[in-house]
Amino acid sequence: MISLSLAEIASIVGGQQHDIPDADRQVTGPVVTDSRAVRPGGLFVAFAGERVDGHDFAAGAVEAGAVAVLANRPVGVPAIVVHDVTTALGALARAVVERLGTTVVGLTGSAGKTSTKDLIAQLLQRHGPTVWPEGNLNNEIGLPLTALRADATTRHLVLEMGARGIGHIRYLAALTPPRIGVVLNVGSAHIGEFGGRAQIAEAKGELVEALPSAEEGGIAVLNADDPYVRAMAPRTKARTVLFGESEEAAVRAENVRLTDLGQPAFTLHTPSGCSDVTMRLYGEHHVSNALAAAAVAHELGMPVDEIATALSEAGTLSRWRMEVTERADGVTVVNDAYNANPESMRAALRALVAMGAAGKAEGGRTWAVLGEMAELGEESLAEHDAVGRLVVRLNVSKLVAVGGREAAWLDMGAKNEGSWGEESVHVSDARAAVDLLRSELRPGDVVLVKASRSVGLERVAAALLDDEGVTVAEGGAASR
Repeated sequence: MISLSLAEIASIVGGQQHDIPDADRQVTGPVVTDSRAVRPGGLFVAFAGERVDGHDFAAGAVEAGAVAVLANRPVGVPAIVVHDVTTALGALARAVVERLGTTVVGLTGSAGKTSTKDLIAQLLQRHGPTVWPEGNLNNEIGLPLTALRADATTRHLVLEMGARGIGHIRYLAALTPPRIGVVLNVGSAHIGEFGGRAQIAEAKGELVEALPSAEEGGIAVLNADDPYVRAMAPRTKARTVLFGESEEAAVRAENVRLTDLGQPAFTLHTPSGCSDVTMRLYGEHHVSNALAAAAVAHELGMPVDEIATALSEAGTLSRWRMEVTERADGVTVVNDAYNANPESMRAALRALVAMGAAGKAEGGRTWAVLGEMAELGEESLAEHDAVGRLVVRLNVSKLVAVGGREAAWLDMGAKNEGSWGEESVHVSDARAAVDLLRSELRPGDVVLVKASRSVGLERVAAALLDDEGVTVAEGGAASR
Protein backbone atom coordinates (compact mmCIF):
# COMPACT_ATOMS: atom_id res chain seq x y z
CA MET A 1 0.00 0.00 0.00
CA ILE A 2 1.10 3.56 -0.59
CA SER A 3 2.03 5.51 2.52
CA LEU A 4 -0.88 7.38 4.11
CA SER A 5 -1.16 9.17 7.44
CA LEU A 6 -3.83 8.19 9.91
CA ALA A 7 -5.38 11.63 9.43
CA GLU A 8 -5.57 11.04 5.67
CA ILE A 9 -7.14 7.62 6.15
CA ALA A 10 -9.69 9.01 8.61
CA SER A 11 -10.64 11.70 6.11
CA ILE A 12 -10.94 9.20 3.25
CA VAL A 13 -13.20 6.80 5.15
CA GLY A 14 -15.13 9.45 7.08
CA GLY A 15 -14.00 8.05 10.42
CA GLN A 16 -13.31 9.42 13.89
CA GLN A 17 -9.88 9.10 15.46
CA HIS A 18 -9.75 7.42 18.87
CA ASP A 19 -6.69 6.97 21.11
CA ILE A 20 -4.39 8.20 18.34
CA PRO A 21 -1.50 10.23 19.81
CA ASP A 22 -0.03 11.18 16.43
CA ALA A 23 -2.43 11.62 13.51
CA ASP A 24 0.51 12.19 11.17
CA ARG A 25 1.88 8.70 11.76
CA GLN A 26 2.11 6.85 8.46
CA VAL A 27 0.56 3.50 7.52
CA THR A 28 3.18 1.88 5.31
CA GLY A 29 2.49 -1.81 5.68
CA PRO A 30 -0.26 -4.16 4.51
CA VAL A 31 -3.94 -3.84 5.30
CA VAL A 32 -5.15 -7.13 6.83
CA THR A 33 -8.23 -8.61 8.47
CA ASP A 34 -6.36 -11.39 10.28
CA SER A 35 -4.40 -10.20 13.31
CA ARG A 36 -1.93 -13.04 12.75
CA ALA A 37 -0.99 -11.47 9.42
CA VAL A 38 -0.18 -8.03 10.84
CA ARG A 39 3.17 -6.57 9.84
CA PRO A 40 4.93 -3.50 11.27
CA GLY A 41 3.46 -0.34 9.82
CA GLY A 42 0.23 -2.02 8.75
CA LEU A 43 -3.46 -1.39 9.34
CA PHE A 44 -5.68 -3.99 11.02
CA VAL A 45 -9.32 -4.08 9.90
CA ALA A 46 -11.64 -5.43 12.60
CA PHE A 47 -14.77 -7.20 11.43
CA ALA A 48 -17.44 -8.44 13.82
CA GLY A 49 -18.24 -11.88 12.42
CA GLU A 50 -20.76 -14.48 13.53
CA ARG A 51 -18.13 -16.57 15.30
CA VAL A 52 -15.18 -14.24 15.84
CA ASP A 53 -15.12 -10.52 16.57
CA GLY A 54 -11.99 -8.89 15.19
CA HIS A 55 -12.28 -6.11 17.74
CA ASP A 56 -11.21 -8.61 20.39
CA PHE A 57 -7.84 -8.89 18.64
CA ALA A 58 -7.22 -5.16 18.21
CA ALA A 59 -4.76 -4.80 21.08
CA GLY A 60 -2.77 -7.80 19.92
CA ALA A 61 -2.66 -6.40 16.38
CA VAL A 62 -1.19 -3.12 17.61
CA GLU A 63 1.33 -5.00 19.77
CA ALA A 64 2.35 -6.90 16.62
CA GLY A 65 3.10 -3.65 14.81
CA ALA A 66 -0.16 -2.33 13.39
CA VAL A 67 -0.21 1.46 13.36
CA ALA A 68 -3.94 1.50 14.06
CA VAL A 69 -7.20 -0.41 13.75
CA LEU A 70 -10.12 0.32 11.41
CA ALA A 71 -13.12 -0.52 13.58
CA ASN A 72 -16.76 0.25 14.24
CA ARG A 73 -16.21 1.04 17.92
CA PRO A 74 -13.35 2.27 20.15
CA VAL A 75 -11.02 -0.57 21.11
CA GLY A 76 -8.61 1.03 23.62
CA VAL A 77 -5.76 1.29 21.11
CA PRO A 78 -5.22 3.68 18.17
CA ALA A 79 -8.28 3.31 15.97
CA ILE A 80 -10.23 4.97 13.21
CA VAL A 81 -13.87 4.33 14.06
CA VAL A 82 -16.47 4.16 11.29
CA HIS A 83 -20.12 3.21 11.06
CA ASP A 84 -19.53 0.44 8.50
CA VAL A 85 -16.11 -1.20 8.22
CA THR A 86 -16.81 -2.82 4.85
CA THR A 87 -17.82 0.50 3.27
CA ALA A 88 -14.79 2.21 4.78
CA LEU A 89 -12.43 -0.47 3.46
CA GLY A 90 -13.88 -0.01 -0.01
CA ALA A 91 -13.50 3.78 0.17
CA LEU A 92 -9.87 3.40 1.16
CA ALA A 93 -9.22 1.04 -1.75
CA ARG A 94 -10.82 3.43 -4.23
CA ALA A 95 -8.75 6.36 -2.98
CA VAL A 96 -5.52 4.39 -3.26
CA VAL A 97 -6.28 3.09 -6.75
CA GLU A 98 -7.19 6.59 -7.95
CA ARG A 99 -3.87 7.95 -6.67
CA LEU A 100 -1.87 5.17 -8.29
CA GLY A 101 -3.24 5.42 -11.82
CA THR A 102 -2.37 1.77 -12.48
CA THR A 103 -4.11 -0.25 -15.20
CA VAL A 104 -6.97 -2.14 -13.56
CA VAL A 105 -8.17 -5.35 -15.20
CA GLY A 106 -11.53 -6.61 -13.91
CA LEU A 107 -12.62 -10.19 -14.51
CA THR A 108 -15.90 -12.03 -14.02
CA GLY A 109 -17.72 -15.13 -15.22
CA SER A 110 -19.63 -18.13 -13.93
CA ALA A 111 -16.66 -20.48 -14.18
CA GLY A 112 -12.91 -20.19 -14.61
CA LYS A 113 -12.43 -16.78 -12.96
CA THR A 114 -9.63 -17.79 -10.65
CA SER A 115 -7.72 -19.86 -13.21
CA THR A 116 -7.98 -17.06 -15.77
CA LYS A 117 -6.96 -14.45 -13.23
CA ASP A 118 -3.86 -16.50 -12.49
CA LEU A 119 -3.06 -16.75 -16.20
CA ILE A 120 -3.50 -13.01 -16.77
CA ALA A 121 -1.23 -12.28 -13.82
CA GLN A 122 1.48 -14.61 -15.05
CA LEU A 123 1.42 -12.92 -18.46
CA LEU A 124 1.31 -9.32 -17.29
CA GLN A 125 4.00 -9.63 -14.64
CA ARG A 126 6.45 -10.18 -17.47
CA HIS A 127 5.82 -6.58 -18.49
CA GLY A 128 5.82 -4.93 -15.10
CA PRO A 129 4.94 -5.28 -11.41
CA THR A 130 1.50 -6.87 -11.16
CA VAL A 131 -0.81 -7.38 -8.19
CA TRP A 132 -3.57 -9.99 -8.21
CA PRO A 133 -5.71 -11.80 -5.61
CA GLU A 134 -4.51 -14.84 -3.76
CA GLY A 135 -7.12 -17.54 -4.24
CA ASN A 136 -10.53 -16.09 -5.08
CA LEU A 137 -10.72 -12.89 -3.05
CA ASN A 138 -13.50 -11.51 -5.21
CA ASN A 139 -16.10 -9.95 -2.91
CA GLU A 140 -16.61 -6.62 -1.14
CA ILE A 141 -13.88 -7.47 1.37
CA GLY A 142 -11.40 -9.50 -0.66
CA LEU A 143 -11.32 -7.15 -3.65
CA PRO A 144 -10.34 -3.99 -1.71
CA LEU A 145 -7.80 -5.95 0.32
CA THR A 146 -6.17 -7.01 -2.95
CA ALA A 147 -6.28 -3.47 -4.35
CA LEU A 148 -4.63 -2.13 -1.21
CA ARG A 149 -1.60 -4.34 -1.85
CA ALA A 150 -0.75 -2.14 -4.83
CA ASP A 151 1.90 0.53 -4.45
CA ALA A 152 3.64 3.18 -6.51
CA THR A 153 5.53 0.53 -8.49
CA THR A 154 2.41 -1.44 -9.51
CA ARG A 155 1.79 -1.36 -13.24
CA HIS A 156 -1.14 -3.79 -13.47
CA LEU A 157 -3.85 -4.59 -10.94
CA VAL A 158 -5.84 -7.73 -11.81
CA LEU A 159 -9.08 -8.15 -9.87
CA GLU A 160 -11.57 -11.00 -9.83
CA MET A 161 -15.19 -9.94 -9.35
CA GLY A 162 -17.84 -12.32 -8.06
CA ALA A 163 -21.55 -11.73 -7.64
CA ARG A 164 -24.31 -13.11 -5.46
CA GLY A 165 -26.95 -10.92 -7.04
CA ILE A 166 -27.75 -7.92 -9.19
CA GLY A 167 -25.69 -4.86 -8.28
CA HIS A 168 -22.74 -6.64 -6.69
CA ILE A 169 -20.35 -6.28 -9.62
CA ARG A 170 -21.48 -2.69 -10.15
CA TYR A 171 -20.45 -2.01 -6.55
CA LEU A 172 -17.08 -3.72 -6.92
CA ALA A 173 -16.32 -1.94 -10.18
CA ALA A 174 -17.07 1.39 -8.51
CA LEU A 175 -14.49 0.64 -5.81
CA THR A 176 -11.70 -0.08 -8.29
CA PRO A 177 -12.78 1.25 -11.70
CA PRO A 178 -11.36 -1.06 -14.37
CA ARG A 179 -10.02 0.06 -17.73
CA ILE A 180 -10.23 -3.48 -19.09
CA GLY A 181 -13.16 -5.74 -18.29
CA VAL A 182 -13.20 -9.47 -19.08
CA VAL A 183 -16.37 -11.58 -19.10
CA LEU A 184 -15.65 -15.29 -19.46
CA ASN A 185 -19.04 -16.99 -19.57
CA VAL A 186 -22.56 -17.13 -18.23
CA GLY A 187 -23.30 -20.53 -16.72
CA SER A 188 -25.47 -22.03 -14.03
CA ALA A 189 -23.28 -21.34 -11.00
CA HIS A 190 -25.46 -19.70 -8.30
CA ILE A 191 -28.49 -20.02 -10.57
CA GLY A 192 -30.57 -20.79 -7.48
CA GLU A 193 -29.76 -17.35 -6.08
CA PHE A 194 -30.18 -15.45 -9.35
CA GLY A 195 -33.24 -17.22 -10.70
CA GLY A 196 -32.01 -17.87 -14.24
CA ARG A 197 -29.22 -17.35 -16.78
CA ALA A 198 -30.69 -14.10 -18.03
CA GLN A 199 -30.37 -12.68 -14.53
CA ILE A 200 -26.81 -13.99 -14.26
CA ALA A 201 -25.97 -12.31 -17.57
CA GLU A 202 -27.51 -9.08 -16.30
CA ALA A 203 -25.25 -9.19 -13.25
CA LYS A 204 -22.07 -10.14 -15.09
CA GLY A 205 -22.65 -7.42 -17.69
CA GLU A 206 -22.42 -4.77 -15.00
CA LEU A 207 -18.66 -5.03 -15.46
CA VAL A 208 -18.69 -3.86 -19.07
CA GLU A 209 -21.17 -1.11 -18.22
CA ALA A 210 -18.63 0.26 -15.73
CA LEU A 211 -15.83 0.58 -18.30
CA PRO A 212 -14.71 3.94 -19.68
CA SER A 213 -15.45 4.77 -23.29
CA ALA A 214 -13.30 3.61 -26.17
CA GLU A 215 -11.96 7.16 -26.49
CA GLU A 216 -10.87 6.99 -22.84
CA GLY A 217 -9.14 3.64 -23.35
CA GLY A 218 -11.87 1.30 -22.14
CA ILE A 219 -11.72 -2.28 -23.47
CA ALA A 220 -14.36 -5.01 -23.03
CA VAL A 221 -12.92 -8.50 -23.58
CA LEU A 222 -15.85 -10.80 -24.35
CA ASN A 223 -16.22 -14.51 -25.07
CA ALA A 224 -17.37 -14.86 -28.68
CA ASP A 225 -18.42 -18.47 -28.05
CA ASP A 226 -20.95 -17.62 -25.32
CA PRO A 227 -24.12 -15.97 -26.71
CA TYR A 228 -24.98 -14.40 -23.34
CA VAL A 229 -21.55 -12.79 -23.13
CA ARG A 230 -21.41 -11.74 -26.75
CA ALA A 231 -24.75 -10.01 -26.32
CA MET A 232 -23.18 -7.71 -23.72
CA ALA A 233 -21.35 -5.67 -26.40
CA PRO A 234 -24.13 -3.06 -26.77
CA ARG A 235 -24.07 -2.50 -23.01
CA THR A 236 -20.63 -0.91 -23.00
CA LYS A 237 -19.09 2.29 -24.33
CA ALA A 238 -15.71 0.57 -24.38
CA ARG A 239 -14.07 -0.94 -27.43
CA THR A 240 -15.00 -4.63 -27.72
CA VAL A 241 -12.45 -7.38 -28.27
CA LEU A 242 -13.76 -10.91 -28.86
CA PHE A 243 -11.91 -14.09 -27.89
CA GLY A 244 -12.79 -17.73 -28.50
CA GLU A 245 -12.75 -20.36 -31.19
CA SER A 246 -15.21 -18.48 -33.40
CA GLU A 247 -13.78 -17.18 -36.68
CA GLU A 248 -15.06 -13.75 -35.70
CA ALA A 249 -12.88 -13.64 -32.58
CA ALA A 250 -9.89 -11.31 -32.81
CA VAL A 251 -8.01 -13.57 -30.42
CA ARG A 252 -8.80 -17.18 -31.20
CA ALA A 253 -7.56 -20.75 -31.03
CA GLU A 254 -7.21 -23.11 -33.95
CA ASN A 255 -6.14 -26.74 -34.11
CA VAL A 256 -7.16 -27.33 -30.49
CA ARG A 257 -6.11 -30.71 -29.15
CA LEU A 258 -4.98 -32.46 -25.98
CA THR A 259 -1.53 -33.94 -25.48
CA ASP A 260 -1.05 -37.49 -24.25
CA LEU A 261 -1.04 -36.06 -20.72
CA GLY A 262 -4.37 -34.30 -21.19
CA GLN A 263 -2.82 -30.83 -21.53
CA PRO A 264 -4.27 -28.45 -24.13
CA ALA A 265 -2.34 -27.35 -27.21
CA PHE A 266 -3.46 -24.96 -29.92
CA THR A 267 -2.37 -22.27 -32.34
CA LEU A 268 -2.97 -18.80 -30.93
CA HIS A 269 -4.14 -16.21 -33.47
CA THR A 270 -4.08 -12.48 -32.71
CA PRO A 271 -4.36 -9.38 -34.89
CA SER A 272 -0.56 -9.15 -34.80
CA GLY A 273 0.26 -12.74 -35.68
CA CYS A 274 0.05 -16.33 -34.48
CA SER A 275 2.11 -18.72 -32.37
CA ASP A 276 1.79 -22.26 -30.98
CA VAL A 277 0.87 -22.93 -27.35
CA THR A 278 1.19 -26.13 -25.31
CA MET A 279 -0.06 -25.58 -21.78
CA ARG A 280 1.08 -27.16 -18.53
CA LEU A 281 -2.46 -27.07 -17.15
CA TYR A 282 -4.90 -29.94 -17.56
CA GLY A 283 -8.16 -29.95 -19.50
CA GLU A 284 -9.46 -28.43 -22.72
CA HIS A 285 -11.50 -25.87 -20.77
CA HIS A 286 -8.27 -23.96 -20.14
CA VAL A 287 -8.14 -23.00 -23.82
CA SER A 288 -10.90 -20.42 -23.33
CA ASN A 289 -9.22 -19.15 -20.17
CA ALA A 290 -5.92 -18.83 -22.03
CA LEU A 291 -7.54 -16.90 -24.88
CA ALA A 292 -9.07 -14.41 -22.46
CA ALA A 293 -5.66 -13.88 -20.86
CA ALA A 294 -4.02 -13.58 -24.26
CA ALA A 295 -6.53 -10.94 -25.34
CA VAL A 296 -5.74 -8.81 -22.28
CA ALA A 297 -2.00 -9.19 -22.75
CA HIS A 298 -2.24 -8.37 -26.46
CA GLU A 299 -4.22 -5.20 -25.74
CA LEU A 300 -1.52 -4.14 -23.28
CA GLY A 301 1.21 -4.51 -25.86
CA MET A 302 2.69 -7.98 -25.40
CA PRO A 303 4.01 -9.59 -28.62
CA VAL A 304 2.23 -12.77 -29.65
CA ASP A 305 5.34 -14.95 -29.32
CA GLU A 306 5.84 -13.77 -25.76
CA ILE A 307 2.19 -14.39 -24.96
CA ALA A 308 2.45 -17.94 -26.32
CA THR A 309 5.61 -18.61 -24.34
CA ALA A 310 4.06 -17.28 -21.15
CA LEU A 311 0.91 -19.38 -21.62
CA SER A 312 3.03 -22.47 -22.27
CA GLU A 313 5.00 -21.87 -19.06
CA ALA A 314 2.12 -20.82 -16.82
CA GLY A 315 1.22 -23.07 -13.89
CA THR A 316 -1.43 -23.30 -11.21
CA LEU A 317 -1.20 -20.51 -8.62
CA SER A 318 -4.35 -21.25 -6.60
CA ARG A 319 -4.77 -24.45 -4.61
CA TRP A 320 -7.32 -27.19 -5.19
CA ARG A 321 -7.95 -26.26 -8.83
CA MET A 322 -6.98 -29.16 -11.10
CA GLU A 323 -4.03 -29.71 -8.76
CA VAL A 324 -2.36 -32.81 -10.18
CA THR A 325 -0.14 -34.98 -7.99
CA GLU A 326 1.33 -38.37 -8.78
CA ARG A 327 1.88 -40.71 -5.85
CA ALA A 328 4.94 -42.88 -5.58
CA ASP A 329 2.84 -45.93 -6.43
CA GLY A 330 1.69 -44.43 -9.75
CA VAL A 331 -1.79 -43.30 -8.68
CA THR A 332 -2.55 -39.77 -9.92
CA VAL A 333 -4.78 -37.54 -7.77
CA VAL A 334 -6.50 -34.54 -9.35
CA ASN A 335 -7.65 -32.20 -6.58
CA ASP A 336 -10.25 -29.86 -8.06
CA ALA A 337 -12.20 -29.63 -4.83
CA TYR A 338 -12.24 -25.87 -4.33
CA ASN A 339 -15.63 -25.43 -5.98
CA ALA A 340 -18.01 -26.90 -8.52
CA ASN A 341 -20.86 -26.00 -10.83
CA PRO A 342 -22.30 -27.93 -13.78
CA GLU A 343 -19.97 -26.31 -16.32
CA SER A 344 -16.78 -26.81 -14.33
CA MET A 345 -17.86 -30.33 -13.39
CA ARG A 346 -18.25 -31.30 -17.05
CA ALA A 347 -14.89 -29.73 -17.93
CA ALA A 348 -13.13 -31.57 -15.10
CA LEU A 349 -14.67 -34.91 -16.10
CA ARG A 350 -13.48 -34.48 -19.68
CA ALA A 351 -10.02 -33.63 -18.41
CA LEU A 352 -10.10 -36.78 -16.25
CA VAL A 353 -10.91 -38.92 -19.27
CA ALA A 354 -8.11 -37.33 -21.29
CA MET A 355 -5.62 -37.94 -18.49
CA GLY A 356 -6.80 -41.50 -18.10
CA ALA A 357 -6.12 -42.11 -21.76
CA ALA A 358 -2.55 -40.90 -21.38
CA GLY A 359 0.27 -43.35 -21.84
CA LYS A 360 1.36 -43.11 -18.21
CA ALA A 361 -2.07 -44.35 -17.09
CA GLU A 362 -2.31 -47.22 -19.58
CA GLY A 363 -4.06 -50.10 -17.91
CA GLY A 364 -5.29 -47.87 -15.12
CA ARG A 365 -8.78 -46.66 -14.36
CA THR A 366 -10.47 -43.30 -13.98
CA TRP A 367 -12.30 -42.44 -10.77
CA ALA A 368 -14.71 -39.53 -10.35
CA VAL A 369 -15.13 -38.71 -6.65
CA LEU A 370 -17.89 -36.12 -6.75
CA GLY A 371 -20.06 -34.25 -4.31
CA GLU A 372 -22.77 -31.63 -4.24
CA MET A 373 -22.86 -28.63 -6.58
CA ALA A 374 -24.40 -25.99 -4.33
CA GLU A 375 -26.74 -23.07 -5.00
CA LEU A 376 -28.51 -24.57 -8.02
CA GLY A 377 -32.02 -24.07 -6.64
CA GLU A 378 -34.77 -25.77 -8.61
CA GLU A 379 -32.21 -26.97 -11.16
CA SER A 380 -30.30 -29.03 -8.60
CA LEU A 381 -31.94 -32.42 -9.22
CA ALA A 382 -31.69 -32.14 -13.01
CA GLU A 383 -28.10 -30.91 -12.95
CA HIS A 384 -26.82 -33.58 -10.56
CA ASP A 385 -28.64 -36.26 -12.52
CA ALA A 386 -27.08 -34.94 -15.75
CA VAL A 387 -23.55 -35.02 -14.32
CA GLY A 388 -24.07 -38.59 -13.16
CA ARG A 389 -25.21 -39.54 -16.65
CA LEU A 390 -22.22 -37.75 -18.20
CA VAL A 391 -19.85 -39.84 -16.09
CA VAL A 392 -21.27 -42.94 -17.78
CA ARG A 393 -21.28 -41.42 -21.27
CA LEU A 394 -17.61 -40.45 -20.92
CA ASN A 395 -16.81 -44.02 -19.89
CA VAL A 396 -15.29 -43.05 -16.56
CA SER A 397 -14.37 -46.28 -14.78
CA LYS A 398 -16.09 -45.57 -11.48
CA LEU A 399 -18.16 -42.86 -9.80
CA VAL A 400 -17.98 -42.34 -6.06
CA ALA A 401 -20.78 -39.96 -5.06
CA VAL A 402 -20.07 -38.47 -1.64
CA GLY A 403 -22.65 -36.92 0.67
CA GLY A 404 -26.40 -36.72 1.11
CA ARG A 405 -29.32 -36.03 -1.21
CA GLU A 406 -27.40 -34.37 -4.04
CA ALA A 407 -24.80 -37.16 -4.09
CA ALA A 408 -27.65 -39.66 -4.29
CA TRP A 409 -28.89 -37.80 -7.38
CA LEU A 410 -25.43 -38.12 -8.97
CA ASP A 411 -25.47 -41.86 -8.28
CA MET A 412 -29.03 -42.13 -9.58
CA GLY A 413 -28.14 -40.40 -12.84
CA ALA A 414 -25.22 -42.75 -13.43
CA LYS A 415 -27.24 -45.88 -12.74
CA ASN A 416 -30.19 -44.73 -14.83
CA GLU A 417 -27.97 -43.93 -17.79
CA GLY A 418 -26.76 -47.41 -18.50
CA SER A 419 -25.96 -50.83 -17.17
CA TRP A 420 -23.92 -49.55 -14.28
CA GLY A 421 -24.07 -51.42 -11.03
CA GLU A 422 -21.00 -51.58 -8.87
CA GLU A 423 -19.32 -49.01 -11.14
CA SER A 424 -21.27 -46.30 -9.26
CA VAL A 425 -21.40 -46.15 -5.49
CA HIS A 426 -22.93 -43.67 -3.06
CA VAL A 427 -21.06 -43.14 0.23
CA SER A 428 -22.08 -40.98 3.16
CA ASP A 429 -18.99 -38.85 3.73
CA ALA A 430 -15.34 -38.17 2.95
CA ARG A 431 -14.06 -40.79 5.38
CA ALA A 432 -16.10 -43.50 3.70
CA ALA A 433 -14.82 -42.38 0.31
CA VAL A 434 -11.22 -42.56 1.50
CA ASP A 435 -11.71 -46.02 2.96
CA LEU A 436 -13.18 -47.25 -0.33
CA LEU A 437 -10.43 -45.71 -2.46
CA ARG A 438 -7.60 -46.95 -0.28
CA SER A 439 -8.91 -50.49 -0.61
CA GLU A 440 -9.36 -50.40 -4.38
CA LEU A 441 -6.87 -48.02 -6.00
CA ARG A 442 -4.04 -49.52 -7.99
CA PRO A 443 -1.05 -48.14 -9.93
CA GLY A 444 -2.01 -46.19 -13.05
CA ASP A 445 -5.40 -45.07 -11.69
CA VAL A 446 -6.38 -41.40 -12.02
CA VAL A 447 -8.68 -39.97 -9.34
CA LEU A 448 -10.63 -36.71 -9.75
CA VAL A 449 -11.96 -35.13 -6.55
CA LYS A 450 -14.51 -32.34 -7.07
CA ALA A 451 -17.46 -30.71 -5.31
CA SER A 452 -18.60 -27.33 -4.05
CA ARG A 453 -16.37 -25.82 -1.39
CA SER A 454 -18.91 -26.41 1.36
CA VAL A 455 -18.57 -30.18 0.94
CA GLY A 456 -14.89 -30.18 1.92
CA LEU A 457 -13.81 -32.96 -0.44
CA GLU A 458 -10.25 -31.65 -0.39
CA ARG A 459 -9.98 -33.91 2.66
CA VAL A 460 -10.29 -36.91 0.36
CA ALA A 461 -7.44 -35.70 -1.81
CA ALA A 462 -5.32 -34.89 1.24
CA ALA A 463 -5.88 -38.34 2.69
CA LEU A 464 -4.96 -40.04 -0.58
CA LEU A 465 -1.73 -38.05 -0.67
CA ASP A 466 -0.87 -38.82 2.92
CA ASP A 467 1.64 -41.46 1.79
CA GLU A 468 5.32 -40.65 1.63
CA GLY A 469 7.15 -39.93 -1.58
CA VAL A 470 4.53 -38.26 -3.76
CA THR A 471 5.78 -36.19 -6.67
CA VAL A 472 4.09 -33.28 -8.40
CA ALA A 473 3.17 -33.92 -12.01
CA GLU A 474 4.14 -31.41 -14.68
CA GLY A 475 2.01 -28.31 -14.36
CA GLY A 476 0.65 -29.34 -10.97
CA ALA A 477 0.80 -27.40 -7.76
CA ALA A 478 0.49 -29.93 -4.98
CA SER A 479 1.10 -28.50 -1.55
CA ARG A 480 3.36 -31.27 -0.29
